[in-house]
Amino acid sequence: MPKKTVIATNKKAFHDYFIEERYEAGIVLVGTEVKSLRERKANLRDSFAQFKKSEVYLYNMHISPYVHGKYSNHEPYRARKLLLHKREIRKLVGKIKEKGYALVPLRVYFSGSFAKVELGLGKGKRLYDKRREIAKKTAEREIARELKERQKSR
Repeated sequence: MPKKTVIATNKKAFHDYFIEERYEAGIVLVGTEVKSLRERKANLRDSFAQFKKSEVYLYNMHISPYVHGKYSNHEPYRARKLLLHKREIRKLVGKIKEKGYALVPLRVYFSGSFAKVELGLGKGKRLYDKRREIAKKTAEREIARELKERQKSR
């Protein structure tokens, strides 16, 4: 199994969505984009995937221009085509048509020498879900802190 090198993660996606399914997709990139990704200069914040003529595209993913690329540099926010199997695309189209589902990129990584995106099929969280999750994490953090202090005092 090829080694996976994570380049960027989308932490906001886990805050805004309940991720139900995950898919791995390849990305169609230009040469300078690959070089920038190898330098870990990518950002997934506010990015999303959409269908366009039975193909999937990734929008708002920022890949910084390559420092040593002169005239052949790429546009940082261009739409990038994602490579998925037809049956996966058909399944996703059916799910997306359901109310509240969205296709969100979770992380970008290199699998061997290929750049990949992990897409999550997510259902949007409500404000009260977000508050409940924050309260739960805070409580877990406080419990862990108390246990750590008890271990030190012994």
